[in-house]
Amino acid sequence: MINPELRTVNVTRYVTPLREGGSLPAIVEADDGFLYVLKFRGAGQGVKALIAEIIGGELARALGLKMPEIVYANLDDSFSKTEPDEEIQDLLKASVGLNLAVHYLSGAITFDPIVTTIDAKTASKIVWLDCLLTNVDRTARNTNMLMWHKELWLIDHGASLYFHHNWENWESQSLRPFAQVKDHVLLAQATELEAINTEAKAIITPKLIKQILSIIPDEWLENREESAEEVRNVYAKFLENRISISDLLVKEANHARQTNI
Repeated sequence: MINPELRTVNVTRYVTPLREGGSLPAIVEADDGFLYVLKFRGAGQGVKALIAEIIGGELARALGLKMPEIVYANLDDSFSKTEPDEEIQDLLKASVGLNLAVHYLSGAITFDPIVTTIDAKTASKIVWLDCLLTNVDRTARNTNMLMWHKELWLIDHGASLYFHHNWENWESQSLRPFAQVKDHVLLAQATELEAINTEAKAIITPKLIKQILSIIPDEWLENREESAEEVRNVYAKFLENRISISDLLVKEANHARQTNI
């Protein structure tokens, strides 16, 4: 079940940067006493990466996949004043206000496909979702999955929905196959795509999509030409179009898996 709305926390302590992330996320502590991985609105892809995080993360949760809790995180301007690293200082200055964070899974280790085998149903759900989201960032080189308490957890959907970086032709992009599925780290285990396709389409309804989009702040969606509601409608239509071609996406993924065997 998705969150009807996201909690909001206030960042109280900047702990350490996570330099393996291209957007320089950081571990922070919030006023609820928990540690979070903070995704900055001032990073390279801006709020679009944060929008993709919400949509991808909450759709994953709706499918029964494990996702750390996503929260909004307020960052005030005091942190940049005490940060000696100029790159981080600039990032903090550019990110004052509302950002996104996910619960930090302390002690989690990066998923290694050589060490851990994922069951076919879970693998098929993840591959199906990433085809829907056009998520190019779930490869053997960078799995964006963690093992925590012997369970698989998904993280980092910021590279999903890359159509929104070239907004003008969103409709044609929504109806394209997803050739990059051939590089998916779980493709070999995703042998139940047809069954998952039927199950997932019954879960990810227009109503659910609208509910997820409703929790994205207006200020992240508004642009010079369109209102927040108009932008929400584009995201909704994009996802609905992807679902309408899900049979094609499954066929393409199955072909890629059989070709790679």
